[in-house]
This record gives sequence, C-alpha cells and structure tokens, in this order.
Amino acid sequence: MDQAETIRFLSSGDAFAAEDPVEVIQTHGAYVFLCGDTALKLKRAVKYDYMDLSTVALRKGLIARELELNQPVAPEIYRDMLPVTRTEAGLALDGGGEVVDWVLRMWRFPAENELVRVTERGALDDDTASAVGEAIAAYHAVAPVQRRPGRILIADILAELGRVFAEFPGAAATARVGEWERAVAACLDTNGSLLDSRGRKGDVRRAHGDLHLRNLVLIDGRPVLYDALEFDETLGTCDVLYDIAFLVMDLCHRGLHRQGCRVLDAWLRAARGGQDAGMAALPLFLSVRAAIRAMVLLQTDQARGEPGQSAAEVAAYMELACAALQPEELRLIAVGGYSGSGKSVLARALAPGLGALPGAALLSSDLERKAGLPAGTTLDPEAYAAERREAVYHDLFARTATLLAAGHSVVLDATFVDPQLRAAAEAVATRANLPFHGLWLEAPEPVLEARLRSRQGDASDADVDVLRKQLSAERGEMTWAVVDASGDPRSSLRHAKATLEAQEGLDPSPAVRSTVR
Repeated sequence: MDQAETIRFLSSGDAFAAEDPVEVIQTHGAYVFLCGDTALKLKRAVKYDYMDLSTVALRKGLIARELELNQPVAPEIYRDMLPVTRTEAGLALDGGGEVVDWVLRMWRFPAENELVRVTERGALDDDTASAVGEAIAAYHAVAPVQRRPGRILIADILAELGRVFAEFPGAAATARVGEWERAVAACLDTNGSLLDSRGRKGDVRRAHGDLHLRNLVLIDGRPVLYDALEFDETLGTCDVLYDIAFLVMDLCHRGLHRQGCRVLDAWLRAARGGQDAGMAALPLFLSVRAAIRAMVLLQTDQARGEPGQSAAEVAAYMELACAALQPEELRLIAVGGYSGSGKSVLARALAPGLGALPGAALLSSDLERKAGLPAGTTLDPEAYAAERREAVYHDLFARTATLLAAGHSVVLDATFVDPQLRAAAEAVATRANLPFHGLWLEAPEPVLEARLRSRQGDASDADVDVLRKQLSAERGEMTWAVVDASGDPRSSLRHAKATLEAQEGLDPSPAVRSTVR
C-alpha cells in the first residue's frame, strides 16, 4: 500500500494542534511524527519474514497490541489510537469518512531524557545504570509466565537470522556471518538443556522483547521502559535474561562495559541469586542480540533505499556477536579494607571487562544487605550484628560459587576484617579450581575518617564509630596483597593494577588497562 499521502498529511502539521514544525523519525517498521507535546506513530506498510504490516487491518491490530502492552507500564507516554480518515477536505485525524490508516498517539517526552541521549552525553552514571537494572527486574517480575522450551525459541530466531542474512550475499559487512553461525550453533547445543530448564521454571515470559537504549527514557528521573515488541508474540516471549541481554549488548557495542555491568548487577541482585546459574547462557544471548541488530540495520537500509549505508555498524555488530562467544579466563577477585578505604569504588572500576562480557559480576556486602529496600534506606545497628553479617557473607559466597560455575567472573566487595571470612572467600576459589586474588586496601586512619565524614548517598551505613570498632577488631595475619589506598581512586586503581599484574597468571583485561592510563 502506498502511504505517501498519509505521510505528507502527518508531516504537514495538519494533524497536530500545535503550530510547531513537525519532526519525522524513521525506523524499519514505523514513522514517528513529533509536534508540540504529541507524538504520532504510523506503522510502515512493509512485510518482513518476522513482521507483516502490509494491510490497514494488520497495522491497526499491531497498534492496538502496542498500546495494550505499553500503557500499563508507561501511562505517562501512551494515550490512545486514532484513525486517519478521508474527508471531503482531504485527510484528517479521527474524522469522518473512510479509514485509510491508524496511528498511535503518545505524549511526547524531551528527547534529552531518552536513555540513548543520556548515554551519549556521558550521563549514564552508576546510580542511573543500577536504577535501570532495578526497573527491568520489576518489569520482569510481573511479566506473564509462558512455560516454553527456551531452546526452541532461540533455534527459531537463529533460523530466521540465517534466512535474512542469506538475502544479502557478498556484503562486506556480513563477512563473519558464516563463522558466527557455526559458533552460535555450537553454543546453543551446549546450553540447550539449560534454556529448556529455565523455560520450565518460569524464566520464559511475555517480556519486553526490544529492550535497548532507545526504548528506555527517564521520566522525573525514573527509568521507564516503553515500545515493547508487539508484532510477534513468539519473539516477545523470551527468557528474561535474553530480554535484558539486548540492553547489555547495546552498552557493550558502545564500549560502555561499566554501565553494562551495573545494569546487570542490579538485575541479578533483585533476583536474590535466582538468575545466577542462568548466566551460563549470557554469551549466547548477547551474541544473538548483536546479530539481530546487524540484521535490522541491513533491512532498514534496504527499506530506505540506502543499501550499505550502515555497513560499518553492521560489521561492528557481527564482530561483537563473534566476540561474545569466545571463551574467557575465569577470575575471582576480592577487595577488602576498612570502611572509607575506597574498596567499593575500586571494585566497581575493576569489574568491567574482566572475563566474559560485559565483565565480572560485582557482589557487594553493602548492596546485598539492602537488596530489595528503597534507595537511601539506613539499617538499624542490629542488621550489622555478627550473625547477620555472617549470613550476608554466606550469601555472597554462595552466589559467587554459582556465578563461577556458570562461567562468569566475580569481584567481591566487603570489609573482610575477619580472617575467617577472608579464608572463606579464598576457599570459594579453591573449590572452583581457580587462583584467588585478594586485595586489601590500606590508608591512614585520619584519611579513612575524613572520607566517612564526607560521604553522601553511599550504600554503606558505616560512620567513624563503626570504623573505630573495625580498627579495634582482630584482623589476623594479612595474606592478601596490600594496596596503597591513601590517594584518590585513580591512584588506588593504578596500585591495584600493578598488584594484579604482578600476581602469577593474571593479566588485566584491556578494559582495566585502559582505565588506569
């Protein structure tokens, strides 16, 4: 169907109450017209292997489904659906006469609040990235369970990717497709039983389905998911780890491994360990998501009549798809020290890029202790009693063992003042047949006190009184490598890097090396 007349009408401003210029955004499946406080979304009249928008009736049905999926979680954005009609005076929005098409009407939000814009201006900090992970976890917690074999869902996607890639023979950007297809098929064979078991236990849900940076926005500072995949219930039904893997992959593609780690850490923490074993499937999921982005770019270029326009980015996605499947060395690093020593800052800096993408999981005693509680919650002193403290460490070690068994590296962040707890951390590595790397951060007492007095918005409740109790406790023999933490965080990271490089068998990843240059 020729939509040229409808596009001219929506582009002209006649469909809007405001007199502002109309901005038009194109994707492979839609046109979005922006004017004033309103956005109108028109589905393209296209037909792909995976999405049929070739008739008015089909487009109407998918607009209705998009509204149904998104309005409950993003009422600040989604309003209603309206017909484009033909009147005696020409086309009109919600007028009388023949219906020629349908649009989804939404409230427009500031473009600078889109998470992709936030990221591009370097404002996706640790706290925001963690809030994104928590928002996704909350979304998944209420998503309808669909108990289906996870292996079949991924196998069907791989088959479709193969068919679409075959439509672009000889494209330089797809030179690694054959290599990738062989590697991803082997990875699916390895993880097939895991995917099926996850489907049986409820990890396959009617999820978002299209969860990348462009489909998240900050509204009043709160991350909001929108534009859930509506055109295919099979594609929208997926493993929740596969769902969030799209966003993690998107961040890795942009070189933002740290932010990918923070999003994933928060999501895993919200699951209270229930998703840790499934991390064995993350390389497969990241790889498939990268290949899908490559496929969509190829199709978008074709739809716009610009074949090859995105060749460089397609090639970058295929490079990432292959890299995600490469085996990486497993690592367990524990960072300890008195409150105020900067151990949490150092641990967050070390995790990105260690081991498999996006980097090591960061397990923090402070964050684990407050999992599920509102940000800024201050715990009663009883929460730090010896038996409660040991329970938190026990959970950390159990999660560490599970993540290591799933092939994912871990960085532990806790005080580790008690020598028995340090020994217990080392024992986790011994049982996993891995070398252990313990870092103890050392700084003068006045420096520690000054840092604690200046803290704001930190997950730890420790103050100077807590520090003095730690200093008076029996630390025992320190067998961990001592790191000078008396300077700024960059200095501590530089000293930690030198220490890790000196330990036999550990070569920090390029991400860690570049951080400290």
